[in-house]
Amino acid sequence: MKKYILPALLFSSLLSGCSSNPYAPTNRVYRKQAKTLAKSLMAVPPVQVYSEKIAKYQVGTTNFGLRKPNYVIIHHTAQKSCDETLKAFTLPKSQVSAHYVICKDGTVHHMLNDYLRAWHGGASKWGNDTDINSSSIGIELDNDGFEPFSDPQINSLLSLLQVLKKNYNIPVSHFIGHADIAPVRKNDPNPYFTWKKLAESGFGYWPDILLDTVPAGFNSINALRLIGYDTKDSLAAIKAFKLHFVQNDLLPVLTDSNKAVLNNLIKKY
Repeated sequence: MKKYILPALLFSSLLSGCSSNPYAPTNRVYRKQAKTLAKSLMAVPPVQVYSEKIAKYQVGTTNFGLRKPNYVIIHHTAQKSCDETLKAFTLPKSQVSAHYVICKDGTVHHMLNDYLRAWHGGASKWGNDTDINSSSIGIELDNDGFEPFSDPQINSLLSLLQVLKKNYNIPVSHFIGHADIAPVRKNDPNPYFTWKKLAESGFGYWPDILLDTVPAGFNSINALRLIGYDTKDSLAAIKAFKLHFVQNDLLPVLTDSNKAVLNNLIKKY
């Protein structure tokens, strides 16, 4: 597999502000916002009144670090081009962003430091986590939503995922899609996405060859919940599950073979 520049280097390159970079103005805005956040972090927590017993002085602990990401969420851009997505993510009015954008030719744009919170997941839920943006890295793949993903794009994605998994010790099961965390609202990445190939590389799970039968009384909705899906809208959860693990049938109905896949997967999660 082709080696790619480490994300940290890509990020540094992004902020270089060279005159030929059409995004130099937005990079200056990035640095300004980062400095503002840095000043807030550097300030020792002030003495505040939380009870009748008031502290006499400020005390800042010496034992802390940045909150590291625990999930990777994969999206398709639903845009016409990579440039269109980059522009959208650098316009304040869009109110949307991602840590990485991967173009069809395999180019990786690292748009936000991995420790910062991107606005990519929206209202979402996975397991008991209801604030996915605060615990995840968002990766957008340039794709209009109706086409296959290119080989260079997937190769770059696999290289990036390898770095992220190593850097942040992200669990195998925590590589998921936007539709998985927001089944009522989203359907990305589209059915052409190669979840099986990702699972074979250690990023997410894929069902084994199905030799087992579904036990009597098998509760499909409970199984979806055990994997992580929000089953408040059970039909939406079924469709999201099939988009990820079945792909050739997106009807909101679970067949016997679908239930066998579910039964196989809950043994992994």
